[in-house]
Amino acid sequence: MTTLQTERASNSVSEYIFSRVGFSPTPLQENILNCQKRFVLVAGGEQAGKSMVASKFFLSRFLETEGAGLYWLVAADYERTRAEFDYLVADFSSLGILSEVTKRVDPGRIILTDGSRIETKSAKDPRTLAMKAPDGILGCEASQLDMNSFHRLRGRVAPKRGWLFLSGTFEGSLGWYPQLYSSWKGKTGEEQSFSLPSYSNSYLYPEGKADPEIQKLKALSSDEFFMERIEGIPCPPAGLVFEEFRTDVHVDDTIEWVPDEPVYLWMDPGYAGAYAVVAAQDINDQIYIFDEVYEQGLTTESMIDIVQNKPWWKDVHSGTIDIAGYQHQAMSAPAEMWMDKTGIYLDAQKIRINEGTERLKGFLKPDPITNIPKLLIAPRCRGTLSEFGAMPSPFDGQSRAYKWKTDRDGNIVGETPEDKHNHAIKALVYGLVSRFGYGYINGQEFIKVKRWAK
Repeated sequence: MTTLQTERASNSVSEYIFSRVGFSPTPLQENILNCQKRFVLVAGGEQAGKSMVASKFFLSRFLETEGAGLYWLVAADYERTRAEFDYLVADFSSLGILSEVTKRVDPGRIILTDGSRIETKSAKDPRTLAMKAPDGILGCEASQLDMNSFHRLRGRVAPKRGWLFLSGTFEGSLGWYPQLYSSWKGKTGEEQSFSLPSYSNSYLYPEGKADPEIQKLKALSSDEFFMERIEGIPCPPAGLVFEEFRTDVHVDDTIEWVPDEPVYLWMDPGYAGAYAVVAAQDINDQIYIFDEVYEQGLTTESMIDIVQNKPWWKDVHSGTIDIAGYQHQAMSAPAEMWMDKTGIYLDAQKIRINEGTERLKGFLKPDPITNIPKLLIAPRCRGTLSEFGAMPSPFDGQSRAYKWKTDRDGNIVGETPEDKHNHAIKALVYGLVSRFGYGYINGQEFIKVKRWAK
């Protein structure tokens, strides 16, 4: 069978099942339900019927599994799986294939007559996501999941080449979920993202986008609110320094410390913001950022104590620090204290901001063949990722991304970014420039600097 024939056969089966449960999709819903990709993300407006569409996507896919299948409904907590759970119970009952169902969802399960199992899971307990690999997963209110949970879910469907369907409403346009939406939009691989506007729910808004209630919301809301919460389209704040950063490209949950390989400490002792120490390794000409110490209000002495208690401390080779780290404050300069207490020499040089930024962007650029960048970050590095806008700040849960200065209309002002929410990013820049130089900047030749031997 050709791919087109397979899609037509699948669609005809889905249409039959939908007719049995009394469901007739709208054109927008049909685009989502007919998608044959393994990884699907739906960004829905408020009351767009995301849970209902998710349950119908499940119906269109569960017959693809030969024999009894195993499926998960996963959310930030059990109660958020309730809507999808109830829709599936009603649909399987209508199809006459419901064998057993629990009254509760914490946890809950649905068992079909062929032995297939649908189980609810809470991301609050990672142990529930480390069991037998499922054939498919519905991520319920997926925008409320953290990035670590997303990577776990993607890893859990890998053994069976299963599918993953994520649906949720944007809660602000920074973070892994809107980044993933943008990255999967129009992709030709195994991923695809869709917007499901509120007005696609014809039950609530019979006239669609022209419905008076929708037009009233548009008139009373800001453009950003309407785009995110009604249209289901991210509207990230203007001026992100690293707009190209993508969680599905630059974050890898398989990144771990490789024992007996040199570890490099790259740091920025940001006194008012964050004291950032990132741990890096150069493995097969690829930079792995496998851990960090990202704290606020701690002294250099306290940071040294934390780092020295890390299991990878024994492999620390050398490092870099902001040149200000050699300036004396009330007591010893931070770099001198690191040398006195650990014996680790920290290289330092004055880094030109924009050139350093371009150097980091060069390492973030994916290879045109493998689509893998030269620098990968482990999801445990929450402080570093928050500065790229991939997750909230670990200090207060708010969006604290590294940005350019902008005026009230969102236009970039000046030639350098705003000097805040960038301590881990600056640490990366110091380390990369110290180890590899600036590269090609404005037509200049590669600038040689001291390199560390492994």
